[in-house]
This record gives sequence, C-alpha cells and structure tokens, in this order.
Amino acid sequence: QISNTNILIMKNLKLIGFLMLFASSLLFIQCTTDTIVGAAGANGTNGTNGTDGANGLAGTDGLDGADIAVCIACHSNSHTDAINDAYTSLSKHANGSSWSYAGVGINRVGCAQCHNNQGFIDFQTTGAVHEEGYTLSQPISCTGCHNSHRSFDFANDGNDMAMRTLEPVTLITDENYTIDIKNESDLLGKSNTCVNCHQPRTSAPEATDGKYMNTSTHWGPHHGPQATLLEGVTGFAFTPSEIPTAGTGTHRTKMSCVACHMGTVEEGHSWEPANYASATCTKCHSAKEEVEGFATGMEELATLLANAVGQAIVKVDGVWVPAFEADGTTPIETVGIVHDGHPETGLFDIQIANAAYNYLYILEDKSNGVHNPPYVKALIEQSIKSFE
Repeated sequence: QISNTNILIMKNLKLIGFLMLFASSLLFIQCTTDTIVGAAGANGTNGTNGTDGANGLAGTDGLDGADIAVCIACHSNSHTDAINDAYTSLSKHANGSSWSYAGVGINRVGCAQCHNNQGFIDFQTTGAVHEEGYTLSQPISCTGCHNSHRSFDFANDGNDMAMRTLEPVTLITDENYTIDIKNESDLLGKSNTCVNCHQPRTSAPEATDGKYMNTSTHWGPHHGPQATLLEGVTGFAFTPSEIPTAGTGTHRTKMSCVACHMGTVEEGHSWEPANYASATCTKCHSAKEEVEGFATGMEELATLLANAVGQAIVKVDGVWVPAFEADGTTPIETVGIVHDGHPETGLFDIQIANAAYNYLYILEDKSNGVHNPPYVKALIEQSIKSFE
C-alpha cells in the first residue's frame, strides 16, 4: 500500500516541476523582450587628432610609382591602333605565307621556334618547342615579341618595351658564338629579340674528297640571315685574314635592328628600314648611298654559279649517288649550282659550293649589302676569285 506520506511527496514534486517550468518560461520571455532604453548621457570628450600622412603621387598606377601617363602613352587605343594597322597590313611577320610550316602533319617541328607564335614563346620560355608541333600555326603576334616589363622605373632603367627577351643569342650554327647587340642606339639589347630568328639554320658546306653533294633545291643558309651578316660571321671565308673582324661594322657598332627598322614605334612595326632622309640616316649619311661594287659583283658571281659544271645525281634505293652514262664510268654533267637565286642539286667542287653559299647568304639578307658593306664586299670578291 502507498502511504499518505508518499502521496504527499509525489504531489510536492509535481508542484516543484511545474514551478520550475513556469520560471523558465518567464526567463525566456525576458530574454526576447526589447530592453527599455533610458535617457541619453552627456557627450564624451573628443579624441586626439591623427597625424597627417604623406601626400600620394599624383596619377600613379601603384607600380613602383610609375606615372600613369607613361603607361597611357603606350597602352592607349590611339597609340596601339596605329601599331596594329602598320603590323597587320605591312609586316610579313603578320601576313607572310610561311606560318603553315609549323603545323601538325607538316613534319617541320624545327620551324616552329620562329614560324609559329606559340612555338616562339615556348622556345624562349623552355628552350624547346612542342615535340609534336602545333595544331594551329599562328603568325608572330604582339604576345610573341612582348611579354611584361622587367622594371617600371623607366627613368633609371630604360623602357624595355616589355620585350619577351633581351638576352644575348647563341647561334644555331655555332654554339661557341654569341651575338649581343647593345650599343648607343640600343642600350638594353632589344634587337636581340630579332637575332633569335634572323640567323642561318645551316653552316657553309664541308667537303668530302674535295666535293659537296647538294641534294636540295632549298639548300643554303635559310631566308633570314640578317643578324649574322650584320655581325660579320657565318659566311665562308676563303681567305680569313682578309675578312673584317666580326662585330666591327659601323652599322653593328653605331646602329642596331630597332634603330634602323623602327624609327617610330607606329611606323616601325612594318619593319621597313628608315627613310634615308630621316634623322636615323642623316646623322651619318648626307644622301642615299649604295654599297660600291655590290650590284656588279653579285651579277658576276651569279653568272659564274649559273655556269659552274658539276655532276648530276640520282636517288637509288633512297640514297643520292652520282649519275653516270650507260658505260658506268662517264659522269653525267649538270650545269649551274644556282639559277635565278635558287640552288640546284648536283655534285660540285667544294669551292663552287662555298661560293654558292656566300651568294645565297648575301642574297637572302636582302639589304643589298647595306647591313655590313665591308664584310659583304670581301665575301663577294673572295667567292669570285675562287673560280680562277
């Protein structure tokens, strides 16, 4: 049986629980009820004034304090539109026909470092191009030659025009020779960007038993040897002691690629050489000058090469070999190692092949000897003399 005492205790516990629940609800109501705000107190004492900061540079972009006006001078539409117009309409860097050389399936991956915008960027960045070539072969564009500024302190460091590379260039044909075009006309070496591609891809021919077998109608130094001719190297010297010392030509020591071919930034992106009436030329030349003896010398050399006698060659089982008459001993003659500026296949005496290399080297430079007159004249004279 439950005693009266136990019943009383249970009633008291229920009462206590009810009272606790009621008290909790009051607390909850109190916590969620807006506080009664009293009257505002008196204003506090003012704080101490802060120290004045230094005045900021007027009109800056925050990049090492470079005046924004300096940036606008190059990066405004009015400036870049003129550059784009000259580049796309006049420069073969943009509208030339050789850009397909570096595409996939063309099997000319070696061309990509100069004949493909991304290939040039990859080569400058990593020292190599994509081993399988590129699906899209694009002409050199702004992003090929230009990347980012190395310094924004142009007043002290010079304006590098954000060139992708200013580094000296080791020659493709001679790993022991480096060209670094820095002088009073190009203090930073911006012309070195040009040297990367404007150099020969192959050296002068070497003899095998006094002969040289040319198996290609595209043989020669390549189509852009301007930088090395300016430097005065890579041509074949029949008499080395009579060749001017490398790097001593006046246009090499006093001028540069950018000085002559980019007189103004807007017009310069066509890369047409400066007008002879411009300040670029008149500081040294009073009038247009042609290299003495260049035209007659090249004409004489071309005639000698067109009439040079060699031996015809044929391909047998995939290998080029000298061609003979039916008796197997009488060589089949071929006449001319160069015709109208194009090399011909055949087996020729080595001096004829070296003279042909020099002729193609000077011809492909396309400056009519202006890049380095003393060097060009020496190569022509020695090449002609080799036929005596």
